[in-house]
Amino acid sequence: MNIKDMRMLGIAIAFFLFTVCLIAYPKDVLEASKSGLAMWSDSVFPSLLPFFIAAELLIAFGIVSFLGVLLEPFMRPLFNVPGCGGFVWAMGLSSGFPSGAKFTVRLRKQKKLTKEEAERLVSFTNSSSPLFICGAIAVGFFQDPALGLLLAACHYGANTLVGIIMRFYRKNAPPSTNTNSKISISAAIHALKKEQDSDERPLGQKLGDAVSTSIHTLLMIGGFIVLFSVLYRILHVTGFIHILSMLPALILSLLQFNQALAFPWLSGFFEITVGSKLVSDLQQTDMLEKAMIVGFILGFSGFSVQAQVASLLADTDIRFAPFFAARWLHGLLAMFLTYILWEPLYVRQAERPVFTGDTAVSFMKTGWQGIEAWFIQYGTLVTISSLLLYIIVIHTTNKRHTSN
Repeated sequence: MNIKDMRMLGIAIAFFLFTVCLIAYPKDVLEASKSGLAMWSDSVFPSLLPFFIAAELLIAFGIVSFLGVLLEPFMRPLFNVPGCGGFVWAMGLSSGFPSGAKFTVRLRKQKKLTKEEAERLVSFTNSSSPLFICGAIAVGFFQDPALGLLLAACHYGANTLVGIIMRFYRKNAPPSTNTNSKISISAAIHALKKEQDSDERPLGQKLGDAVSTSIHTLLMIGGFIVLFSVLYRILHVTGFIHILSMLPALILSLLQFNQALAFPWLSGFFEITVGSKLVSDLQQTDMLEKAMIVGFILGFSGFSVQAQVASLLADTDIRFAPFFAARWLHGLLAMFLTYILWEPLYVRQAERPVFTGDTAVSFMKTGWQGIEAWFIQYGTLVTISSLLLYIIVIHTTNKRHTSN
């Protein structure tokens, strides 16, 4: 039996045991499924849907081609990707996982990126959103708005460093476009007009396709969130996750960190939210160590997000391996930056805060908490309404195709 056969056998056995656990622990599975579904419907779906639809329309109307020409002199020397990668980078930073992968795949299918450029781009355009870092983690879990500044700076700084390092990945591969060192407005307008002329779909169809494509992707994301919520719960109730945490405990002992971080750190490998919450709950642990572990968790992204990205990349020739390697690099760089920037961005902020007075701090807290409360109150309503709209769009599209 060769290595490939052994691997496939191991995967088959793992899924068999997973199915057995679904039957053996029905109550825990149901609770985990509800928890994952609530997270998706309350927060993930309503927060990502506007970005996804807007991005699809920007691509359809040629705005991305316009920006691609303008950003070429910046993106090519720094990251060795075409200018349209700047749009993907911006969407990934603002909307969070897995926007970067979704739009990288979109541009690759349109032949705006080569395979190598797409692999470079997807490696640094997937990141946590500011809402999640500053709102959910800093304010929601740690009750410390100042920590959000540190985590965000380290997360996005490490993400940028990953992009710069990945520019050397297969650097001799031929580029998709000729390098342009000058910004040309006329060339950008020409690219926009050319893109609009090539897409002959009417406005209504473009809107419908943007909605249906975005919701289809979010349904896939929801499935992975529920799946990994159930997987984590099974690992927890069976006690297997405590066995797995022995390896992180060994690494932490070598780093002279508190070994109480081992279980939360391992949990973060599976799901970012769970791992970060468990880290914040630790009482007798140095704050710097907790911040470094959370920084790694955010950079690594968790297997749940990585599975979402792998699913998106499966429709193309973009390999998952460079993205997976970049996630380890992102996590390690975020830990390092957290250690370096701890004093200037957190300790000094605590001693001489940029936002002084209880009113300013209270405003920062209530601001993020207000956004979170809005999603909790109206998120599910937005999700259900969007799903109804999705059904109407799909029905209309199928009816049009049938009549033709």
